Amino acid sequence: MTLQIFAVAVKQLPETFNAKQGRLFFKDLESCMNVDRPRVVLDCSRVRQMNRSALHLLLCCLEEAMKRNGDVKLAAIPDGERSILERTGLDRLFEVFDTNADAVNSFRRLPLDGTLHGSKRGSSHRSSENAA
Repeated sequence: MTLQIFAVAVKQLPETFNAKQGRLFFKDLESCMNVDRPRVVLDCSRVRQMNRSALHLLLCCLEEAMKRNGDVKLAAIPDGERSILERTGLDRLFEVFDTNADAVNSFRRLPLDGTLHGSKRGSSHRSSENAA
């Protein structure tokens, strides 16, 4: 059995967003997305307001990664902002981890049932507890 090691990109989200900042961030992220099976961790530790622009950006990032058979995971979301993800239902689309290291390491684990975790996209809750 050959084990391949894939790069995982960790990108820091800015404190606040508007539409222009979201476009600039997404443009910067393109180099990480233009690969086969992109693996991206978005570090949310500095995010102070998860507004519509930020939520839209998260969805755009996930969409682009999935088009290339990859994934985007979120890390270090402040508690107040995590509740916004829950209220909007986005917590069901993303795996959320307490630390960047946990999110990066999750790309290196195979799911317990041996299937690709992308098939779990519709599950009721994707979190670090479910990924263990």
